[in-house]
Amino acid sequence: MEFAASTVTQYMADMLLPFMRISGLFAAMVGISAKTVPTPIRALLTLFLTLVIMPVVPPVDISEIFAVSTFVLVIQQLIIGIAIGFISAMVLDTFVIAGQVVAMQTGLGFASIVDPVNGINVPAVGQFYLILATLLFWAFDGHLSMITMVVMSFEAFPIGEAWFQPEQFKEIAHWAGWMFVAAVTLSLAPIVSLLIVNLAFGVMTKAAPQLNIFSIGFSIAQIMGLVIIWLTMDNFTHHFELQWHRAQQLMCDLLQVCGN
Repeated sequence: MEFAASTVTQYMADMLLPFMRISGLFAAMVGISAKTVPTPIRALLTLFLTLVIMPVVPPVDISEIFAVSTFVLVIQQLIIGIAIGFISAMVLDTFVIAGQVVAMQTGLGFASIVDPVNGINVPAVGQFYLILATLLFWAFDGHLSMITMVVMSFEAFPIGEAWFQPEQFKEIAHWAGWMFVAAVTLSLAPIVSLLIVNLAFGVMTKAAPQLNIFSIGFSIAQIMGLVIIWLTMDNFTHHFELQWHRAQQLMCDLLQVCGN
């Protein structure tokens, strides 16, 4: 059995372009992009999903796979996938920032561990929030939502026909503001509670100057910080749900293919 060179080239292009878009998603998506996930496993997941969606992706007429135009298409598909996955990463970064703020306020910031996702040292409280947010991401079927979004992107941005507009990149950058707003909102209750504790220490120091506020206050502030984190843990799921809903709405607005 013989195959024409054009047939082989077309098949390789029909597989390569969706593969690059899905690779971009898995390179930036929460959970799968973690350094703890082996690269071969990530590549096999990408290949499997590519083979599943290849039959429904309209073919692109490519005569030469090693041309500059094909390279540009590959880069475009990679950027589209990374942009979709980057939105989910910003959702989890919200809770990392909130954990860092709480850790600095409670004096727990000196305890740091290596973040397996980014490979950098972060406060233990931030890592704790990150683990909780990641578990909620899987519990809310976030991985299925992300796969759905990348499949819908082939309808919103057909290969070789559509591309992100500058306003859409601007929307992704502006949405990062919600990351800081949500982080401050989540850490607002611990910050206010610790402010009251510090004011109480100030009153105690004024009433009894012989008390060593630095030796007593630091340890009590840490204990109160742990208690406040435990008391405010009920709001964690609510904040994650709101932030994840905003992220899904942003992805829907970018793809313009799904409703509210």
